[in-house]
Amino acid sequence: MNAMSGNARVTVARRGLMLVLSSPSGAGKTTLSRRLLQRDRQLSMSVSVTTRTRRPGERDGVDYHFIDPARFQEMVAGDELLEHAKVFDHHYGTPAATVEEKLRAGSDILFDIDWQGTQQLRARAREDLVSIFILPPSQKDLEHRLYARAQDSAEIVARRMAKAADEMSHWAEYDYVAINDDVDACLEEVHSILRAERLRRNRRTGLVEFVKGLREI
Repeated sequence: MNAMSGNARVTVARRGLMLVLSSPSGAGKTTLSRRLLQRDRQLSMSVSVTTRTRRPGERDGVDYHFIDPARFQEMVAGDELLEHAKVFDHHYGTPAATVEEKLRAGSDILFDIDWQGTQQLRARAREDLVSIFILPPSQKDLEHRLYARAQDSAEIVARRMAKAADEMSHWAEYDYVAINDDVDACLEEVHSILRAERLRRNRRTGLVEFVKGLREI
């Protein structure tokens, strides 16, 4: 803890948090994640392992750690993953050691994962978790976004739309819900949640020392 004169703020040590954004494919969580990372330099993206192949423009170790199915199963068996899930025939997971190291250092980590992964994070690290579910304004808008990004075939889009209803049924399991009818407004809501959650008493591990110092004056 440091206290400085002038206009500088008092800095109180805190434990980092895990911020989860979940949504059906096409509802905008990837765009929101990217813009939130650009706006808030205290936040970094969790880099998951995955068994799927790289898409154009993706970089190994930056977007994902691309591994084969055998290595993925080794990580599951060795309890090396904080969460893992199978999505559209591919496996995804979060390396536990890296996350814990960042949380102890007071760093915040952003997760772009589905409801299955969020349930696992909640079971293992509820106090560190802040979860937000992003809803589209309508099914028509969701379908339009999926076609507009031109990454998947018509068959895949149809599969994602069919799965969207099931994904959205888990909205009530999240701490917060935001409707992405306007990306700027939705981004502001998400960032407000993050700023408020950083101030929770239980996360601010340096408060005991800080208050002790105040009482000794």
